[in-house]
Amino acid sequence: MSDHWLLLLTPAGGWPQLAVWIGVPLLALAVDWWLGEPPAAWHPVVWMGRALKWWGDRLAPTAPVADDLKAFWRSALVWLALAAIVLVVAWGAQHLVLMLHGFVAAALLALLLKPLLAWRMLHDEVLAVEVALGQSLPAGRAQLARLVSRDVSALTAVQVRESAIESLAENLNDSVVAPLFWFALLGLPGAALYRFANTADAMWGYPGMRGGRYWQCAGKWAARADDVLSWVPARITALLLAVVARGQPFSTLARQARKTPSPNSGWPMAAMALALNVRLAKPGVYTLHSKGRRAGPLDTRRAARLGTQVVLAMVPVVAGLQLLVLVGVAWAHA
Repeated sequence: MSDHWLLLLTPAGGWPQLAVWIGVPLLALAVDWWLGEPPAAWHPVVWMGRALKWWGDRLAPTAPVADDLKAFWRSALVWLALAAIVLVVAWGAQHLVLMLHGFVAAALLALLLKPLLAWRMLHDEVLAVEVALGQSLPAGRAQLARLVSRDVSALTAVQVRESAIESLAENLNDSVVAPLFWFALLGLPGAALYRFANTADAMWGYPGMRGGRYWQCAGKWAARADDVLSWVPARITALLLAVVARGQPFSTLARQARKTPSPNSGWPMAAMALALNVRLAKPGVYTLHSKGRRAGPLDTRRAARLGTQVVLAMVPVVAGLQLLVLVGVAWAHA
């Protein structure tokens, strides 16, 4: 059982202590908005990325290999080993913090949680695409390239804007909702594990060649692990978007979400398309809400505002999940 919940079950805990712990996600989000990202040298997600890059250069072959089970299992074992390190480090950090009490412990835990979520950076980077588009199409493409892995060289201005809005919707889940969801269930280790899995998918989870290496087999475990851990949060993100925008019925959202090849990213992207009443598409792959209008400059700003509303709406959702977990733990130890 997580130390997080054991603390709340002790005589020194109770409702005051519970109120402090429920405030950790809100405090982490406040730190994120006020201070942004920590320096790269101190950023745990950067550390994860460096480790994944080092191992990826040694695991993925440089040429296509059909059914390369050796690459698959080697990559899976390395993923598991790195994930175990992340869990142990996160658990150890949380354990040390929980040796303190009250608001001091909550503040320190919020500072540890903050690097595992990033709303302000995503918000600002997406709006920067719109600003760059106002200067020129090449500037907009260059700014978008900071957000997406797709080739942006042939995109029109509308397609650049669509891609930025899609990125905001997808990363709203990956960078905020999902880390908070797993923090609510498993504390800091849960949030850290999710960010590791999501980073691994971003670096390894490709269906073919990328960066001079073949990931079809070597990246499959990382891609599937991220799919599993993102399944519930992606749907929570979509539902929150639908709620704050007073959007379409769930059946319409689900039908649109299934048009993308991903089992998860289509949900927040479809919800955003319906909320804004715009068409979002990846040329040659999918089109969401095809009856929607062309995305305009104001839609990027509207998408950012909706994202902020979802982030705020996620705070009571996390609190509710924390209460449910606490009740379950208390019942199990009754």
